[in-house]
Amino acid sequence: MKKVRRKIGKYEVGRTIGEGTFAKVKFAKHSDTGESVAIKVMAKSTILKHRMVEQIKREISIMKIVRHPNIVRLHEVLASESKIYIILEFVMGGELYDQIVQQVKLSENESRRYFQQLIDAVAHCHNKGVYHRDLKPENLLLDAFGNLKVSDFGLSALTKQGDDLLHTTCGTPNYVAPEVLNNQGYDGAAADVWSCGVILYVLMAGYLPFEEADLPTLFRRISAAEFVCPLWFSAGAKTLIHKILDPNPKTRVKIKEIMQDPWFKKNYSPVKLREDEKVNLDDVQAVFNDIEDLYVSERSQISEGGPLIMNAFEMITLSQGLNLSPLFDRHQDYVKRQTRFVSRKPAKDIISSIEAVAGSMGHKVHCRNYKMRIERVSSNKVGQFAVVLEVFEVAHSLFMVDVRKAAGDTLEYHKFYKNLCAKLESIIWRPDETSPDSGLIRQMTF
Repeated sequence: MKKVRRKIGKYEVGRTIGEGTFAKVKFAKHSDTGESVAIKVMAKSTILKHRMVEQIKREISIMKIVRHPNIVRLHEVLASESKIYIILEFVMGGELYDQIVQQVKLSENESRRYFQQLIDAVAHCHNKGVYHRDLKPENLLLDAFGNLKVSDFGLSALTKQGDDLLHTTCGTPNYVAPEVLNNQGYDGAAADVWSCGVILYVLMAGYLPFEEADLPTLFRRISAAEFVCPLWFSAGAKTLIHKILDPNPKTRVKIKEIMQDPWFKKNYSPVKLREDEKVNLDDVQAVFNDIEDLYVSERSQISEGGPLIMNAFEMITLSQGLNLSPLFDRHQDYVKRQTRFVSRKPAKDIISSIEAVAGSMGHKVHCRNYKMRIERVSSNKVGQFAVVLEVFEVAHSLFMVDVRKAAGDTLEYHKFYKNLCAKLESIIWRPDETSPDSGLIRQMTF
């Protein structure tokens, strides 16, 4: 087997930390400064094939325009002959969604703090004429200090001169405002406010205000704003949520009014913005105009060996708050969309065991070196649900299997991962508190 280390321009590229239909996100470090970044990698051929040029240009331009402490920062855009690289701030605290899965529901004070940061970020976007249109906990990240960062502007829109209404029906059904569903045009600001209200409800309740097995029933409930606040919501929270989840966008509370609400204002510290930076979109134009003189260099270092070795710094970036206990603690049975376990079995045995288990579960497996993609096989479609696994060496004879969802439903991924781990129990290693190896792992993370 061969190990490959890649370098893109001045960035040393590490493991894949996210994977979607049209892009991969990789962890990387700036060679000179050591700064951690996330690199979104997209093939030009895919962008052209799916006619996504304007959408990607819009997403990049918008992320450059909306610079705010609670929005994931876009550093720069690079291109090679075949790929486009979007260099983003690396946010190491995971998704807000994971906090909800872990804690079931958040306290009212914690929910309020996240909601305040969300409203700050969304208000800034709206002041810049930008509407996100896909606000949900999965698109809200947390940094190492627990501060919220809005991400994924792939469905966002800019105000068009002469037309205040948006007309594209998009977003995630459970978080979409009623007016977005009726195809008659909608105010982007009011639609974003509705989504923020659903997020606040989910944070405090631990479940969605609108959830049905079939879409027609779901849409009917959303359109009528049929929901009930749990008993543990305070009177102030209930009042604000009912003002936000008003099915009439004209009478729905505005962001300025939310900021004046007594419940919202409790312990509120407005974000201090830097002076407006000049936004330069020259690199965006260069990337999409195929200016060969500006192509970034791509280099790969290939060496013989087994799985990629993960260093201490990369280990630190894996877990929230530098806490690696989810790797080993059998009592922490909550699952994220990216999860991992460790094994003392040889790397080849780990791969063959996973391959056999996945096959027994009726899944199709594609292997390449120490990375595999597992897809559900069905009579009508292959790949509706997909998981990517990669084996890393973290210490001598100690391997970590990184598992992440590549396609499909998050809850389905939860079930798959738990089932997979149950069947791989014989190869999963969980050290005792007194184990010297457990101490070694802790030392590697600091």
